[in-house]
Formats: sequence, C-alpha cells, structure tokens
Amino acid sequence: VEEGLLRLYDPVALFIPSFRNLEVLERDGTSRKPARIMTIEHLMTHRSGLSYGFLPDCHVAALYRKTNLRETAGPLGEMVDTIAGLPLAFDPGSKWQYSVATDVLGRVIEVVTGKPLNVVVQERVLDPLGVGDTAFFVPGEKRSRLMPMFGNENIDGLFVFPSGPQKLLPADVSNFYPADNPAFARGGYGLFSTLDDYALIADFLATGQNGDGDTLLSPHMSRMMWRNRIPREQMPLMLGPVRLAGYGFSLAGRIMADHGAAESLSGACEFGWSGAAGTFFWIDPQEDMIGIVMTQFVGSKHPHADDLRAACYQALE
Repeated sequence: VEEGLLRLYDPVALFIPSFRNLEVLERDGTSRKPARIMTIEHLMTHRSGLSYGFLPDCHVAALYRKTNLRETAGPLGEMVDTIAGLPLAFDPGSKWQYSVATDVLGRVIEVVTGKPLNVVVQERVLDPLGVGDTAFFVPGEKRSRLMPMFGNENIDGLFVFPSGPQKLLPADVSNFYPADNPAFARGGYGLFSTLDDYALIADFLATGQNGDGDTLLSPHMSRMMWRNRIPREQMPLMLGPVRLAGYGFSLAGRIMADHGAAESLSGACEFGWSGAAGTFFWIDPQEDMIGIVMTQFVGSKHPHADDLRAACYQALE
C-alpha cells in the first residue's frame, strides 16, 4: 500500500480473477450476489465474508471443512482459487469474522510483486529485520529444535473446547505446517520462529524500524496501520466462542478501541494478535512494552495469555 502497488479500496478480483463471481449463502440455504464488492481493506480487517472451518457458529464453515483447505501443500494460488469457489457467509464489510482472508492477501502480494510469497517475506521482512530463525521451511540441521505440538491435530476441524482440565496429548500437524517443504508458504499460517526473532518482529511492528534503526515503514503508515476500522455496531468481536471485549481491528491485528469494555487488564492503546496453538503477543506504545507468549497447544481457550498480560500491567508503577 505504501509503495502504491495496491490500494485499500481496490477490488480483490482486480488481482485474483476467480473472485469475480462470488455469492453469499444465506442461512436458509439460498444464494445471492454480494451487496458490495470485496476489497483489500475487507480482507485486511477480516470483514470479507470469508470463513474458517473451525468456526462453530458460521453456516459456511462446514463447506470449508470439506475442502481440507489447509491440509494441502500445493501452490498458494490453487488454495485461493478454491476459496473463491466457496460461498461468502455475509456481505463484505457488514460484519467481522476471522477467516482465510490473510491467505488471500498472501496471494495478492504474489500477484503484485510477481514473486512467490516466501521470497517476498524473506526479502521484505525477515532479511531487513535480521531474523535468522524465522521461515516457512526448517532446514534439517535445525529440525531438532522444533518443539512438539499438543492438542487438536485437525487445525481446520470444528473446535470443541472442553470445560475441564485437558491432557497434553501429542499432535501431528505436519500436514498443516510442513517444515520440510521449501516451496510452502501461506499468508495466514506456516511460519516457524523463536522468541528472540519474534521480539525483533514485534519491535518492528511497534516502531517501524529494525534493530539498527533503519526505517522500514514510515511513521504515517505505522500510525494508519494501527487504527481501529471496525464500526461500533460490529463490536464486540467474536472469535468462535471467545469474545474480544473492547477490541476493534486494524489493518494488522486487534487493537483496544473501547477500554471501558475490556474484560481483562490491558492498556488503552494495546494491540497485537494470537495464533492457533496459543501463541500471543501484545504491544503497548504508551507503556513502551512488548509481551510475547509461546505455547504449543491447539484447541485451548484457557486465558493464560490474558492472565500473563494482566500480571505485566500490574507490575507497572
């Protein structure tokens, strides 16, 4: 966006022709044309009408589960064309729903740059930040450092969150996260990283600079990127059964938009996001604070990250 290669209001179909003939599937089973065109901004703010297979209350989620979208390691373009053939859950712009929109954005990046996504990420993000342990591919000499995964093996399956204690059962998620495929890349998942590397990435998101002080993102773009874009009537955001009370959504992740509605201790300008296995980060520019949580359990809604963040704020003077 900053380089003028695309605009927030550009139609997605301008870059991906398979998105020209989208349809909305109503809950009564009828289909119709969308009331408005899906744009890049809709993808970035997760208001596109797309879905995920694991969302329990979405009426199109079952169709996503049937495609096994994220269990294939083929080209990103093939995956995104499959997504384009699935119905929308609602009109673009009318609702917030976490979805495969980030994967579609990854394909848009491939189209506008003319390069594979993994190459773009390496050249535009990882190399400038100097992070050597972050990639979609883990070389053989580093594979012994991979932590084991636990919990739900089917990332796209309908999540059922137990109410009681959960056992740490090993999970094989290699179909979704193929560490041994150097050509694999996705916009919404698949990177392997470390705490040290992610701290550098989070610092870049907070400042727009790398560790050497080089500006990678202009101050104006950084400020624009971290502004809430969700109308009040579309809040609170719901991530499956989890309510993100007080949060809106920016071009890059959740952001505290209504501190008076927050249900756990946080900052008035805190922002960040989380991952399927319980990974979580937050950035608070007012307090000059970055927090990162790394876990390896898929399918838990235990508020460990909220509790840790609250403890950090409690420790501030």
